Amino acid sequence: MSLLSDLAKINLSNTNEKIIAEYIWIGGGSSMDLRSKARTLPSHVTEPAKLPKWNYDGSSTNQATGDNSEVILHPEAVFRDPFRGGKNILVICDAYTPGGDPIPTNKRHSAAEIFSHPDVAAEEPWYGIEQEYTLLQKDTKWPIGWPVGGYPAPQGPYYCGVGADKAYGRDIVDAHYKACLYAGIDISGINAEVMPGQWEFQVGPVLGIAAGDQLWAARYILERIAEIAGVTVSFDPKPIPGDWNGAGAHTNYSTKSMRHDGGIDVIKKAIEKLGKRHKEHIAAYGEGNERRLTGRHETADISSFSWGVANRGASVRIGRDTEKAGKGYFEDRRPSSNMDPYIVTSMIAETTILWKP
Repeated sequence: MSLLSDLAKINLSNTNEKIIAEYIWIGGGSSMDLRSKARTLPSHVTEPAKLPKWNYDGSSTNQATGDNSEVILHPEAVFRDPFRGGKNILVICDAYTPGGDPIPTNKRHSAAEIFSHPDVAAEEPWYGIEQEYTLLQKDTKWPIGWPVGGYPAPQGPYYCGVGADKAYGRDIVDAHYKACLYAGIDISGINAEVMPGQWEFQVGPVLGIAAGDQLWAARYILERIAEIAGVTVSFDPKPIPGDWNGAGAHTNYSTKSMRHDGGIDVIKKAIEKLGKRHKEHIAAYGEGNERRLTGRHETADISSFSWGVANRGASVRIGRDTEKAGKGYFEDRRPSSNMDPYIVTSMIAETTILWKP
């Protein structure tokens, strides 16, 4: 293995200017079905429009039939590659038929249409997404640090905890944090979560559709680092039944009008709209979310909509700072950890800016 390790460390920053581009897309399996493959390019590229389109076998990703299997990748966002270093890149793509139509699992396309609407663009929507996840032992699918087939001490000391008996997997988490910064992702922080073995990273504030691009890139980097460590990442919203916290992707949101003086009134009107479309949002906010949104463990009940100031048991929370300043942002606490950020961010913008009750 030492030879493989040495080869992996080779710096490709000056190999006749050629670079490696890792094309990343979302497959047709589960909601977290990340796929990728690499190709050599003749020179360094930083703009997605200058990258070549590519294709893949959609019949092997549950996105096409065997007799018409070609799916076309369109590059949409470029990040520095923290694994290969140098000028090598990660490329977030969406997927189309050869005729140019977005395939059904391409949620970015419809999100881009919403974010390009003049009324939405004028409001400059910002997002900060709090991505929770659980690190599992690869063979047992049980949280790392937990006794095999057993349970640790009850929740309490683990949230933002320090120590070998409280924080499990910090080396993976820190490696991910640094890799995201290297890649150019606007990662704003990390912390250990309430359930041991569960962590959170935050991406944002990011404008519009870039929030989805960056979160998917950060998820990909996390999966790759966990792969190296021999650990599995779970984005299940309730990985362990019982008296344990679930995992969400709380989505913080503000518009230009909300950030200006008097924005609190705009925020309250936006929240009122979200309440009127609660069922539609819940249906789009992730798989298995009903196991998490029970009204316990810092969640609201899935069947009802509520909001409050500094209330983490509500569907939507307004922070104390926002209330005091009379402007700012609010937090939609309903999205699950496995939500598609393209769907959630664009739907919040559509409901709060475009939708007319």
